[in-house]
Amino acid sequence: MTQPDFDRIIDRRGTHCSKWDDMQAAYGVGADDGLAMWVADMDFAPPAAVQAAVDRAAAHGVYGYPGANPPYLAAIGWWMAHRHGWPIRPEWVLTCAGLVNAVAMALNAYTRPGDGVVVMAPVYHAFGRVIRAAGRDLVELPLAMTDGQYALDWDAWEGMLTGRERMMILCSPHNPGGRVWSEAELRQVADFCDRHDLILISDDIHADLVLPGGPRHRMMATVAPDILPRLVTLTAATKTFNIAGAHIGNAIIPDPDLRARFQGALAAAGISPAMLGQDMVAAAYSPEGAAWVDALVDYLDGNRRIFDQAVNAIPGLRSMPLQATYLSWVDFRDTGMTDAEITRRIQDDARIAANHGATFGLGGDGFMRFNIATPRARVIEAADRLRAAFADLQ
Repeated sequence: MTQPDFDRIIDRRGTHCSKWDDMQAAYGVGADDGLAMWVADMDFAPPAAVQAAVDRAAAHGVYGYPGANPPYLAAIGWWMAHRHGWPIRPEWVLTCAGLVNAVAMALNAYTRPGDGVVVMAPVYHAFGRVIRAAGRDLVELPLAMTDGQYALDWDAWEGMLTGRERMMILCSPHNPGGRVWSEAELRQVADFCDRHDLILISDDIHADLVLPGGPRHRMMATVAPDILPRLVTLTAATKTFNIAGAHIGNAIIPDPDLRARFQGALAAAGISPAMLGQDMVAAAYSPEGAAWVDALVDYLDGNRRIFDQAVNAIPGLRSMPLQATYLSWVDFRDTGMTDAEITRRIQDDARIAANHGATFGLGGDGFMRFNIATPRARVIEAADRLRAAFADLQ
């Protein structure tokens, strides 16, 4: 494999790209002078094998309805076995139009309007948006803070449920905190769901983006096989290989009853796999793709070190230690500033578009999320801009 050039600047402006072309409307930061560090996609080209798959499809020139795709299912099985130690069967895999769509399908399959759906907050903002839009009640269990990182708070949580809850959504690894949950913690989650009779949706979309030197990510199914009758695992190649525009992801469901109910929700919504997305995933989940991911996480770790060093040198700012993902969760609470003042300095002074912490739910106030999956020159530039925007604190 040719070494990927993650330093290459790819101009995404004017390509109908949400991350760059929509940040003026969302944050008042223009693409001409701003840095896009909000939407969770990367500014990197995918592996050459993925581009080759797209080129082959374009050369063929016919884009009709796709049929059965054994190479796609085989590639998912190979990846899960070789990268995550989880041997799966092809029939367990149900394909969705991305993982937010998969969450919506799970809500339709396993809950009814008015049911409670549990998350550990703060957490990925799309969960709450979809849960509320489906007419379900969002139940936020506040994460504790231990040594600057999020921790599960079972003593507090046991008394917070009402009995109306039917589902829990676990973000593993955690977004926005970047935690890789330990085997013991995953076992505790499984036991909690068993005690409270909750279907467990484990969103593992960041499973491949674990940074070097940190803890190993484990799939819930390998840690707590007894939870399989209530477990739905969500995976996707889209985050790993920067192909989110393909809108494709998987619900891997070993239990036949759970699988049939999810399949029914897919059928009711008319969801079927995208031809080009399947080809891209089959190409990505390969030895070449694996080597590319290894190079990627090394590069992301370098970006993390640069960004953390700059942020943590500013009094009142602290970047949560990042074990996985490419999303830096920065705590501004010790500055004593309001969220409005923090936002003004980042957007108006530094000209950076970053996610507002409050959008991640309970406990997000005073934080901002920065996407560091961009060429290193931009990370260095972002660090310089933040230092200037908060120069009065130094």
